[in-house]
Amino acid sequence: MKRIVFLIVILVIVIGITGCWNRQELNEIAITVAMGLDKRGNQYQVSVQIVNPSEVSAKKGSASKGTPVATYSETGKTVSEALRKMVNKAPRVLYFSHLRLLVIGEGLAKEGIGEVLDYLSREYSFRTDFYLVISKGVPAERILEVYTLPQEVIPANKIFRSLQNSSKLWGAATEITLDGVISDATKDGKQPVLSGISITGAKESESIETKSNVEHVKPIGSLTFSGMAAFKKDKMLGWLNQQESRAYYYIEDKVDNTVETVSCPDGGNITIEILRSRSDIKGILTGGKPEIDVQLQVEGNLDEVQCDLNLTTEENLQRLEKITESHIQANLEKTINSVKRQYKSDIFGFGEAIHRTLPRYWVDLKNNWNDHFVELPVHVSVDVKIRRIGTLTDSFVRRLKE
Repeated sequence: MKRIVFLIVILVIVIGITGCWNRQELNEIAITVAMGLDKRGNQYQVSVQIVNPSEVSAKKGSASKGTPVATYSETGKTVSEALRKMVNKAPRVLYFSHLRLLVIGEGLAKEGIGEVLDYLSREYSFRTDFYLVISKGVPAERILEVYTLPQEVIPANKIFRSLQNSSKLWGAATEITLDGVISDATKDGKQPVLSGISITGAKESESIETKSNVEHVKPIGSLTFSGMAAFKKDKMLGWLNQQESRAYYYIEDKVDNTVETVSCPDGGNITIEILRSRSDIKGILTGGKPEIDVQLQVEGNLDEVQCDLNLTTEENLQRLEKITESHIQANLEKTINSVKRQYKSDIFGFGEAIHRTLPRYWVDLKNNWNDHFVELPVHVSVDVKIRRIGTLTDSFVRRLKE
């Protein structure tokens, strides 16, 4: 009996240490950092950006062996087929565990990305922590071909970090992963929004995929985040402009840091650095009917003053707070009404707020929520507090004009 138990234990141990049956050596794989998806007729065009290890790891001062990345494209009836056909071009097996970015062409996004998302979430070789963006005005393939500045020799890393910085320091681009898009597309009372990316400065005929693109003080072509794409389920409806994108970010309670420039009472402008922002969305009942109440609390410091205003008085600071409140509130209300009128898609999550706070009423609304969303009364209130006015108690520019 003891011998049988001993053999069973040995067998379990042996099974547990059999090693990685599907391992791949580093010199056999091509690390893929970005992927682009476009639609060509009834076929998918898949583009990948892979790292050139010898160039990226080259020591400073050593001779250049080529570009830091290479791109390959292939078409297929499905994304999976196109990727498998790419072995005819790529020198190594594509490895997707380090994927940082998925760029989806605008045309494909308008047709619907549900099937693409299903494949990416189903395929075990893909992680789900990469960002998704929509290419604006150009194919996704073209985005991956842009040669970027030496600070970020890998274009995918440049886009990845620029997206993070734009989200945290400006508030007009959204960081959303595969799981986030799927969650918003399948959630009751909330629709997806993805950042848009475009190429600025370059004419269609100009070369932006070689080092010549950055061999100027001002690059020929640059990658720029440009608005946000509004969706209904898995289909893109249209674009939010920069101001609408920032309003969306305020409502979604995602603003970490940004600036607001407002007009002074007697002319000129003043810029306030927003340091903290908190949005609270609630479903409320008025006359037995659901409505939405959006309350935004904002704190900031005076950042730049270009007007003749005495900043040492409490009265003037309060005037600036009220002006800033009106400025932000008007932008939020204008954006909400624009989305209702143009897209009839609840990208703000108002339905989710009603579901959360008024669950009994949500049962009757959810089946035709987009129709209800268009007619939904939304009340916006903004409270702004200016905490500091900087290192100067008053602007010396005022005294120069005296």
